[in-house]
Amino acid sequence: TFTEGSLRYRVSRALETVVLRRAHRVVAICEGIRSEIISRGIPPERVALVPNGVDPEWLEPRTRATEIANHLGLGDGPVFGYIGSFSRYEGLAFLIDAMPELLGRFPNAKLLLVGGGRDEEAVRKAAGNIGAAVLVPGRVPQEDVRDFYTVVDVFVLPRRRIRLTELVTPLKPLEAMAMGLPVLASDIGGHAEIVNNGQTGLLFKTESSKSLVEQARRLGEDRDLRAQLGAGGRQWVEAERTWERIVARYLPIYGGVA
Repeated sequence: TFTEGSLRYRVSRALETVVLRRAHRVVAICEGIRSEIISRGIPPERVALVPNGVDPEWLEPRTRATEIANHLGLGDGPVFGYIGSFSRYEGLAFLIDAMPELLGRFPNAKLLLVGGGRDEEAVRKAAGNIGAAVLVPGRVPQEDVRDFYTVVDVFVLPRRRIRLTELVTPLKPLEAMAMGLPVLASDIGGHAEIVNNGQTGLLFKTESSKSLVEQARRLGEDRDLRAQLGAGGRQWVEAERTWERIVARYLPIYGGVA
């Protein structure tokens, strides 16, 4: 991504707009992007909304990867987890900073951060300040990713509020929901489009440590709530967001311009 307002950003935006205006149809993956495209003068009837989906294999039942749990020393938990890229806007340092307060309520809690990226050094440094409760195993092979989801009790998405996160919906919550995990996410626009607060997950006020800790405590204390939200998310993904269902929405769009 380019810095908003920079020359590269303005040139890229101008080129995008030229392409959008020449296209017969435009497909946006979320309402935030659709609204942005329309704001550039593209007629609403030419802008279709077709969201991202997940492979049906994510919905296949999977038992807890005890070997991974034992190797990492996850113990009784609860285990709060994040799997994805380590970029500053993901808010991982903010999440790590909230751990001491969570440990006051859950002495055996763990925070598992799987992945890597630009902000990895800063994430590891912040994790080191907390101690053994924060685990950063680094990147893992793609074929092992689902096994790491199975050792997590609550999937956390603490993204910060910037233009990108307000407009774009991430794929990560869909994968977590497909795995039957409750999602705890900041209330930025990109998350609010996916996470139905109280039905498929819980939202907290973006960059509010108090709000994050309150919602995390609810999920940490209530296994039934975790199961309820996890089941709700999984059912929604199965009904609305598998690639088979998404592809079916593309067919009439292609047919209309053929």
